[in-house]
Amino acid sequence: MLEPQSLVLFALLIVLFGGLIWWLVVARRLALKIVAAVLSFVMAMSFGVLAVNRYFGYYSTWGAAVADFSNQSPNSGPQIAQGSLLTTGSKVHGKFNQRAVYLRLALQQGYTFSVDMPGKLSHINRVGYVYLPPQYFESQFANYRFPVIELIHGQPGDPADWINVVGVQETLNQLLRRHQASPVVLVMPSANGGNRISLQCLNQVGGPADLTYLAQDVPNDIAHMLRVQQPGLGWGVAGYSEGGYCAANMALRYRYRYGFAASLSGYFTPYNNKLASGQSVSPFGNDSRLRIENTPIDEVRTVAAGARLPMFWLGAGADDKADVANAEYFAEELQLHEASVPLILTPGGGHTMGTWHAEVPAMLSWMSQGLAGAVAHVEQLQLARTRAEARADHKGGVAPHDPPATTKPAPGSTPGK
Repeated sequence: MLEPQSLVLFALLIVLFGGLIWWLVVARRLALKIVAAVLSFVMAMSFGVLAVNRYFGYYSTWGAAVADFSNQSPNSGPQIAQGSLLTTGSKVHGKFNQRAVYLRLALQQGYTFSVDMPGKLSHINRVGYVYLPPQYFESQFANYRFPVIELIHGQPGDPADWINVVGVQETLNQLLRRHQASPVVLVMPSANGGNRISLQCLNQVGGPADLTYLAQDVPNDIAHMLRVQQPGLGWGVAGYSEGGYCAANMALRYRYRYGFAASLSGYFTPYNNKLASGQSVSPFGNDSRLRIENTPIDEVRTVAAGARLPMFWLGAGADDKADVANAEYFAEELQLHEASVPLILTPGGGHTMGTWHAEVPAMLSWMSQGLAGAVAHVEQLQLARTRAEARADHKGGVAPHDPPATTKPAPGSTPGK
């Protein structure tokens, strides 16, 4: 009832503020006036902070706010002490050591850790987060290379918002328990290197190469570190707000490294960047060609007929007319190339964390199952090709050598169950 976005809480703060102002006026003792003044200031400041929180939709519960400031996940309990969510001072470097994981807890709720993601191509080095689903630690999946969803945060924001505010790992866990999603690894890189900097995940003219970092370096690092698919049909990318633009642009610019993409309240034409100093600058200099190449709307229009595009999922809050118009227009362009483009308009939703929190379950279900199906299809084609080559060798006098059978889970199912 008195959660951070509750109207009852706002009304209570107004009543308390009015009562304190009345006390300040009628009190005769100086000490009482000082107390009333201090408390009224606290009420006014609290009202302002909560108003900003309600407008942007950052925290819908007190647990989410406490978890963010204490660096915990609000949905998974106190994980740091148990090793499920490592602090940034305990990062993974190089290869992931599965033997160091508290297995019993990981089998129940997965495992989240912070990780160094060095950029060999971009020369950008940042820290991000990775979530491994419970299935990653099950023996039935020992030979399975998991699909990956790369999650891009908005601005202002950082990768931990996916954990502490959106609660993406607990959402995926719930979907997996209800058999409404397939197991995937979630990767949450740092998109812009700072809360006060908006670089839109682009390669800046004369500046950092964020697009190269996010679309090439990060997938390469994760594929080297973990038991996951190589970049391609088994990789997806999703983002909200500015991250929604990033996801669309990354998927189209590197469409042979991503099979699926999702934009939640994203836009599809880049703006000027906003720097920490407040300055607004173009990421493209005076190069109009670069702007066109990084405009998803234009990119879709110029794609040749029959060319493969990533499968797209779009979402927006129904009360935000600009977001709805962007999503509907982009969906129309995509439907010239794709038979089906899911478009979810959240009733009563605006450009807020609350909207994206509500849309994440549907997006995860759609993308995780699509990725699992794509991986299974590719593996079947590879197996058929290998067997055809074996038969051809046999006809030429070489003994047949069908590959040994490996135990791989069917998409969306648990082997042996």
